[in-house]
Amino acid sequence: MSNPYQQSLDLEVLTASPIELVVLLYQGAIGAVDAAKRGLAEGDIKERSRQITKACSLLGELAASLNSAMAPELSAHLRDLYGYMHRRLCQANIEQTVEPLDDVRNLLSTLLEGWRAAAQQETAIEEAQLVA
Repeated sequence: MSNPYQQSLDLEVLTASPIELVVLLYQGAIGAVDAAKRGLAEGDIKERSRQITKACSLLGELAASLNSAMAPELSAHLRDLYGYMHRRLCQANIEQTVEPLDDVRNLLSTLLEGWRAAAQQETAIEEAQLVA
């Protein structure tokens, strides 16, 4: 039996613009960090570790999506920031503490706000081009 949520997510990914894909990656990473925090609070080591691994993988995808040719300085800064967040996630997993998870979540949320604004601007430009 197919999962309606997965089908909806698959469709969203297939129809998303590059900026919207970045937004989805950030949302996924935030969701994984939140799930890791729940796993930590509940003493579920396996789930905490699985979710931290997922968040690290999503950070890797974000780093791989950087276009250094278009924006070398921005790409370098984001790559460094993703590396920092990856180290903090590893620290959270090793030390079993919530502070690094909170730190990463706050950073991801701030970045997500910026990418959402970029996605909205992209949509507004596309709509204006359709009207013109």
